[in-house]
Amino acid sequence: MHVSPVDPVDNPMNRREFVQKSAVTGAAVAIAGTVGAGTAEAAESKRPRPPKSPRTWSFSILGTTDLHSHVFDWDYYKDAAYTDAKGNSVGVARVATLVKQQRAAKGEDHVLLVDAGDIIQGTSLAYYFARVAPITGTDGKKGPRHPMAVAMNHMRYDAAALGNHEFNYGIEVLRKFEQQCRFPLLGANALDAKTLRPAFAPYTVKRIRVPGAPDIKVGILGLTNPGIALWDKDNVSGKMVFPGLVEQAKKYVPRLRALGCDVVFLTDHSGLDGSSSYGDELPYVENASNLVAQQVPGIDAILVGHTHVEVPSYTVKNEETGEDVLLSEPYCWGYRLSVFDFEVELEHGCWKVTSKTAQTLNPNTVDEDPEIRKLLEADHELVVKYVNTAVGTCTSDLSAAESCWKDVPIMDFIHEVQTQTVKAGLSTADAALPLISVAAPFSRTADIPQGSVTIKDIAGLYIYDNTLYGKKLTGAQLKDYLEYAAKYYHQVPAGTAVDTATLTNANNFWDYMYDTAAGVSYEIDIAQAEGSRIKNLAYNGTAVADDQVFVVAVNNYRANGGSGYPHIAAADIAYSSTNEIRQLMIDYVVAKGALDPADFAVANWKLTQAGTPVF
Repeated sequence: MHVSPVDPVDNPMNRREFVQKSAVTGAAVAIAGTVGAGTAEAAESKRPRPPKSPRTWSFSILGTTDLHSHVFDWDYYKDAAYTDAKGNSVGVARVATLVKQQRAAKGEDHVLLVDAGDIIQGTSLAYYFARVAPITGTDGKKGPRHPMAVAMNHMRYDAAALGNHEFNYGIEVLRKFEQQCRFPLLGANALDAKTLRPAFAPYTVKRIRVPGAPDIKVGILGLTNPGIALWDKDNVSGKMVFPGLVEQAKKYVPRLRALGCDVVFLTDHSGLDGSSSYGDELPYVENASNLVAQQVPGIDAILVGHTHVEVPSYTVKNEETGEDVLLSEPYCWGYRLSVFDFEVELEHGCWKVTSKTAQTLNPNTVDEDPEIRKLLEADHELVVKYVNTAVGTCTSDLSAAESCWKDVPIMDFIHEVQTQTVKAGLSTADAALPLISVAAPFSRTADIPQGSVTIKDIAGLYIYDNTLYGKKLTGAQLKDYLEYAAKYYHQVPAGTAVDTATLTNANNFWDYMYDTAAGVSYEIDIAQAEGSRIKNLAYNGTAVADDQVFVVAVNNYRANGGSGYPHIAAADIAYSSTNEIRQLMIDYVVAKGALDPADFAVANWKLTQAGTPVF
């Protein structure tokens, strides 16, 4: 057995001597300690005391949404600085200045920056870096960096939700953009179609440092729009599926709380009114942010996107907990910046939210960030040069100003291109069927001038990157389709004056949702109730029979169920193409040399009141 060398049993000193010596030594040590105590305490009193741990703290989350590749305050369709009647500015370059101001005022470590999606589509700049000089590269060569990745990396975004328009150019382009971003693209309800596992990061957890206290852990959950399954069916079918926001939030919010998140913040590419533009085509709600707030406990605030409206601050009470959930939507295009301000208090080692407010700031009061200008000026100039490329001429001015209530030649240009393209691609059997076209007036300000026609003139008319389908509808289905379109108009009884300022957009049916048809003639009687407005529907002067079969040229968004039109999503396909309709229009002008409305303009529909033409 090992015995300690200081064990008193084996020490030559006997036990009594050991005890006596120990007592004396102990007393001496005690006296020495007493004498030195005053000196030590005096020295200690002169040292600076550590700061007291803070019990409260504040931080902010800044939010953008639906930027749609607006970097600078510029309108590529007009080739001029952006202007509108409300004095808004566009672009993240101005928003970046507001972000810098917020960080300077509140402290760099007190501010997070988040986006709610629709980043890489929407302007000529977006198209240029997806199709003309794609970020994915061409001929084995590495592609450029996407200007939005450059700008958002410079602004130090912490996270962004996926928007539905992220999928417009295909998954390869989206994945390349994701690689170029120094922040995660979040999509808790964007799942791999085979494994049903998340195809993108569902969430990220950010830490806000608090000196002398635990970090504040902020969980950021990203949710995208279930409508992607319809709107970009060609790009995602068989690859990804998109369940509902409520369903996935119920899965991930508790997980974030279990990870110790003190604050749970959602960024949702989904509006807040519980509506859906696609009817019952999907079992999931399109605009579900309010439902998420109501039905999923544990959420502090939500950055809302998708619907292009300004909602500075909106509160929803959770049905289970009774707690208020704070929501804000900062319009679109960089028109506004949402600012969520949080106050938190430390309780038993955890931070609790004691106060939260939201507001929106207007970037039109500040200058663009000169660093973003320096980083992206060259890219911008490339796009300006591209959109000003002449592709042909036009024999007369074509305006879309009255396109929402009159059959105007500029819309017939779209119909002509769609009809001729589908006609050339039909099988022999389908080519024997009557062929018509449907299209919507996307922009009332579009104008193709007399004289030289450039890419920007055509891009300003057809602002979306839609592709083309040919689908089969019966005469009865076609009438249902046009009746659905006619709900775009407010009812105006016979004998009542028609005011174009108040005539359209009934039922929150926006211009891009309203299809007119070419190839058939018909009247829309706005004096009648919805559902019974289409009169005298005819093909080649003969009334359309219910069982007559038509091939309908239609864009992919509508063909896959966009805006909830009846029959079209389930209709048989006679033709499909991956070419953008806008590019087909450009190719048409190039091939013709001159755009002449005499080649295609036919006034085949009109508004009436009890049979009397309105215009």
